[in-house]
Amino acid sequence: MPFKRISMFLALPLLALGGCQTVESLGDHTAALVGLGDDSPNAYASSSVSEVQHTGIAVADEPLAARAGAAVLGSGGSAADAAAAMFFAMTATYPVAAGLGGGGICLVRDASGQVTEFDFLTRAPARQGAYAVPGAVRGFADMQKQFGQLPWQRVVAPGEALAATGFPISEALSVRLASAQNIVRLDAGLAAEFLDESGQPRATGSEARNLALSQTLGQIRLSGADGFYKGMIAAKLEAYSNAQGGAVTLDELAAVKTQSGAARARGVGEFTVYMPGGRTGAGVFTASLLDNLSRQRGNVAGAASQALAAFGVANLPQDLGSTGFAAVDAGGQAASCAVTLNGPFGSGRTAGDTGVQLAASPAGGHGLASAFLAPLIVAGGNGLALAAAGAGGPKGAAAALNAVLDVAGGRPLGRRGDLRGTGNAPFDTVNVISCDGETCVALSDPGAHGAGAVAETASN
Repeated sequence: MPFKRISMFLALPLLALGGCQTVESLGDHTAALVGLGDDSPNAYASSSVSEVQHTGIAVADEPLAARAGAAVLGSGGSAADAAAAMFFAMTATYPVAAGLGGGGICLVRDASGQVTEFDFLTRAPARQGAYAVPGAVRGFADMQKQFGQLPWQRVVAPGEALAATGFPISEALSVRLASAQNIVRLDAGLAAEFLDESGQPRATGSEARNLALSQTLGQIRLSGADGFYKGMIAAKLEAYSNAQGGAVTLDELAAVKTQSGAARARGVGEFTVYMPGGRTGAGVFTASLLDNLSRQRGNVAGAASQALAAFGVANLPQDLGSTGFAAVDAGGQAASCAVTLNGPFGSGRTAGDTGVQLAASPAGGHGLASAFLAPLIVAGGNGLALAAAGAGGPKGAAAALNAVLDVAGGRPLGRRGDLRGTGNAPFDTVNVISCDGETCVALSDPGAHGAGAVAETASN
């Protein structure tokens, strides 16, 4: 069973880890940090409550990632640290929707109340092709550098260890594996990791691992984003892409930058809603969707359909390969992120021996995925009210905005069932952290299999 070993390394600080640290000891130590030690429970709570100013809280579509984020918060990390840790954890535990080859959008609210947007979406290479130029690693590195409290190594290491030592396939991943199994069968790396001897998806609870991905994450841990966009890893990505007609170049990888600036702010009742700005498709779609929902409160599906029709979109794939997650720390900083691979497992191709799932080019059939990423932050007179993430499709974005309107309308969100479902979970999801000035509660999508997790600190 994974994570059932007792290691002398459990007492060592993670900052002592170097490039020569053994895979086993790295995995054992990080297992404890993400709450997967010998006394790990077999079930995950779908909602959790945190006392503000004493602890932090995280929520995600994939439970192991939520617990990794909470562990980072418990170690004194900020919400931005936790969001980065959840992303890197999900590159191992939820690669159907989160990957080093993808992109996304994050919002971060600092202690002063200012909200900053980070855009790091994928883009099509200049010479076209099936694969996207990835933005996620650079984006999370830039966000963490500006708003993180912990060393960079601390937020990458949990994902590295999960990939190296193995992890139990969660129900969240299992459901999406079943729907994407034909994609998995066409890639040798994915098939080896996620299919059993009979060629069927591995069962919930069975162990999976990705040693190649762990080595790539190790390079990122040691060298930062440059460990991905320059040097050996970048050369391998270019070589694989060119061999497959993907046309991603070293120059394009090295030139990847994050766009950041003040998030768009809109008043809703006594609250201010922060959302992606108009420079992205997500910002344009989210603004239109908010207008529609304001006219037909609670009608998530209807508002989504109306917004799609306004943009001339008639049909969408069921699974756009996206996910959303959020965190709030003890100091009141909040982070909300939504990421995508532009299709389940992205292009469905692993780049050689890097373990990296290459996102599909946004110029392809799943190219609208980034338009439906909806990280949101809501603040009022009592400070932070909501950190929400809608992802996966228009209904995920609509469900997140509906939660915003509920809070603005005086309807408290204290239970998982208080969220309006997307009707397309687990592919479209909404995850929310709702705060009332005294406590925060993490609410995962009522139709999916995510979890909220509270940081465990000495003050709990």
